Amino acid sequence: MIPRTPNPALAVALMLMATAFIAGTTVLAKAIGTGSLGAPLHPLQVSNGRFLFAFLALLSIAAVVRPRIEAPDLPLHTARSLFGWGGVTLMFAAVAFIPLSDATAISFLNPVFAMVLAIPLLGEKVGPVRWSAAGIAFVGAVILLRPGAGVIQPGALLALGAAAIMGVEIVCIKRLSGKEAPFQILLINNAIGLGISTLAVLAFWQMPNLQQWIALAAIGMLMACAQTLFINAMARAEASFVAPFSYGTLLFATLYDFAIYDVIPDGVSFLGAGVIVAGGVVLATRDRRRRAAVLPR
Repeated sequence: MIPRTPNPALAVALMLMATAFIAGTTVLAKAIGTGSLGAPLHPLQVSNGRFLFAFLALLSIAAVVRPRIEAPDLPLHTARSLFGWGGVTLMFAAVAFIPLSDATAISFLNPVFAMVLAIPLLGEKVGPVRWSAAGIAFVGAVILLRPGAGVIQPGALLALGAAAIMGVEIVCIKRLSGKEAPFQILLINNAIGLGISTLAVLAFWQMPNLQQWIALAAIGMLMACAQTLFINAMARAEASFVAPFSYGTLLFATLYDFAIYDVIPDGVSFLGAGVIVAGGVVLATRDRRRRAAVLPR
């Protein structure tokens, strides 16, 4: 086991920093997928670029620090990488169809999926308040799916699928972070993810232009930084506590979308996102109070 001193405050700070980088990757993916930087690239190629440049960045660091790779759980790494690749690809596809704020808000159901899965897989206990928070978040997602509009937008369904898949990934990360060093997890994950994404993109690959290469490289670098922060956050608090703070990405995504694309969320977007965030706040507040109640006085 790799010991980590519990530090909820630090875990929250690390998670919030990660959200700024994650939002940056999605806005760049939107630029590549909507033709803002040239002929649109397939989402599979965007996710392949993300893994390629993240792996190159981590490999460069590994060449300097020469980390020791100790007893990696390869089946769990493979599962984590597969779910991570699938979730990222669906998210990159979603932002090409719907506003960045909507896609981000819907994808934030992943802490709810992670909370549910943490019960059988991590042995975490979930009480009525947490279940209520999960229900609130799901109501927000239904609002953002806009069922009353007649036809649910494909982009919204893609974001919902991304949330479910990334919820499984969160559980895998939590299990790995308890027994392996963060850098080892990152290096192996991106190596496996690069292999998966390369095989998947072969039939869709096209030569990017210079701007697209730069954007793909930036996505990889930002994601490598975000993963580092995320894994260290998960190692310092329970998954069901720290995961909801990933909602911070919604704020950054909305700001980026407005600053770059002049997109202002409509009333339905504000309502749905607000309900989802409310569920996350209830969940986080309950966990803080529970922890305070058991501290020695």
